[in-house]
Amino acid sequence: MGEGSGTKDDPWRLKTPPQTSEYTIYEDDKDGCRVLVCTVGKTVLHYDARCLQDLRGFLKEKGDWVELGSADEQKPAKDGTVEAWGRSPSNPIGGWYGLKKGLRGRFAMYIPPLMEALDLAQLEHNPRNNRMRVVGD
Repeated sequence: MGEGSGTKDDPWRLKTPPQTSEYTIYEDDKDGCRVLVCTVGKTVLHYDARCLQDLRGFLKEKGDWVELGSADEQKPAKDGTVEAWGRSPSNPIGGWYGLKKGLRGRFAMYIPPLMEALDLAQLEHNPRNNRMRVVGD
């Protein structure tokens, strides 16, 4: 489970689904929008904060485990995965939850562990091919 309170001064400290890499994430305002600021090494990624509730809704709709399928922005996402949903024109925002051009991918690598830490989803921690599902109501 991650530590931290989710602020810039005390970000959540998390690990990727396979538990191989650490990163931090916190919620902030950018250009009038709530964003999740994710720092992996020296790379800073931004995701629209609406993704947390929207992804929870997607998982509820699926009602079962969904493959993560994490991929860089430049690579296609496997159909039916969390990554594909996070960039799909049919999701609630009509496209990418990632906000930094060139670094919009990897949604399914960094958002699911946060959802697990917030008790919004259950996540597998295998070396590869992890899945997630909604928990609670």
